[in-house]
Amino acid sequence: MEIRPEEVTSIIKAEIAKYKVRLRTDSVGKVIQVGDTIARIYGLDDVMAGELIEFPGKVMGLVMNLEEDNVGAVIFGPDNPDKDIKEGDIVKSTGKILQVPVGEALLGRIVNALGVPIDGKGPIITNRYRPLEAKAPSVVERQPVKEPLDTGIKAIDAMIPIGRGQRELIIGDRQTGKTAITIDTIINQKGKGVNCIYVAIGQKISNIVAVAEKLAQYGALEYTTIVSASARASASLQYMAPYCGCAIGEEFMYSGKHALVVYDDLSRHAQAYRQISLLLRRPPGREAYPGDVFYLHSRVLERAAKLRDDLGGGSMTALPIVETQAGDISSYIPTNVISITDGQIYLDSDLFYSGVRPAINVGLSVSRVGGKAQTKAMRQVASQLRLDLAQYRELYAFTQYGSEIDKAAQQQLNRGKRMVEILKQDQYDVMNLAHKVVIIYAGIKGLIDDVEVGSLREFEKKLYNYLEKQHPAVIAEIEEKKVLSDALSQALSAAITAFKEEFKMVKA
Repeated sequence: MEIRPEEVTSIIKAEIAKYKVRLRTDSVGKVIQVGDTIARIYGLDDVMAGELIEFPGKVMGLVMNLEEDNVGAVIFGPDNPDKDIKEGDIVKSTGKILQVPVGEALLGRIVNALGVPIDGKGPIITNRYRPLEAKAPSVVERQPVKEPLDTGIKAIDAMIPIGRGQRELIIGDRQTGKTAITIDTIINQKGKGVNCIYVAIGQKISNIVAVAEKLAQYGALEYTTIVSASARASASLQYMAPYCGCAIGEEFMYSGKHALVVYDDLSRHAQAYRQISLLLRRPPGREAYPGDVFYLHSRVLERAAKLRDDLGGGSMTALPIVETQAGDISSYIPTNVISITDGQIYLDSDLFYSGVRPAINVGLSVSRVGGKAQTKAMRQVASQLRLDLAQYRELYAFTQYGSEIDKAAQQQLNRGKRMVEILKQDQYDVMNLAHKVVIIYAGIKGLIDDVEVGSLREFEKKLYNYLEKQHPAVIAEIEEKKVLSDALSQALSAAITAFKEEFKMVKA
């Protein structure tokens, strides 16, 4: 076999001509300190605040502090990342910001704060992603909140109405029914085209599982996403959870649909952020919270909006929950969130333990959107309800001193007692518009002034059954037209009066 040098040379030249140099430059740094899910990294000179970085073993982190000689980052990833990441490990910048999967594929699923499914139902298949941090819609892109978001709870829909695109704070001591209100609201959205996101921050896993089971029982899980950052999750994941829920809700809003996001609760979220900030050696302020704790919550709650019709008319409603200590709403986090939101529903522990549930304190609760977020029928019957209840509470407190009262005041007390009784409602017993209007109408017009207070719950249930069977046209007209005409009011009064006589005869 003869070797021809010119042939070999030509082959080598051809291969050299085809060869292309592929250079890739990575910005890398070294871990100089790690502990409590916080890493300090030397190098990474061109990294940005809020950028994702990659540790060995595909563990991800988020840059939070840019200092003169190092970078401070929080570590996501395994349950105990401090054991897997050591001093001297190489860290790479990715040039990316944190994103989560969004869209219809997340409905019915339970995910962690990074959008990773944790419910054992397999991967989430979607090609849609949104950044966790995004700019809130501008004033020009919004329209006034005017469409009601029915909670199915009489006291709220009558006195503290919530509209689509509103931010309504639910505040109160622990174990006063804050979560119960939000779960009932989610259940009541069935068939109303509102996709719900429930963000659980720092809660026991058993509580999150119980919420998921209850939603599944009432057929609400199919249009709900649960974002879980339980008490056993790291502070960094608890910190990211509300932004993840907000990004999932934003996708529906910008697609022209409606979303409801529950943040349960922002007190624990602030505590997780305080923990991260102190570990990053950021200067502490009031109650050891960092100086930007107001911005922490404003930049998630301000993203709730009702968009203009030419932008799709979508909406995202936010229901943040804040826990108070001994009813103190003037402490740091409650006052911050109150000033960001469009009103608050205050749950009173004294009312709760006295059997008034939901335990809404009418005097301290307010909706800054007000009647604009109510149907006309509800506005007609409930316009005086708040004032009447406030006057009743004042008069009731006055009578505790044993003072004698006149006939008019006695009548006001009797009616007030009945109004308090008919506004009581069991958990998961959500109500449609017609039933709410009927019972509040009966109370406001004095049609139940002669019914025993102890019999009112039974009276109410039987009244609904009676109207559904004997006067279905009245119920249907309230549901369809959402307004009480004079003729409809007369028909409703006659029907309630007729039923009351029957009810009294049976009781006698």
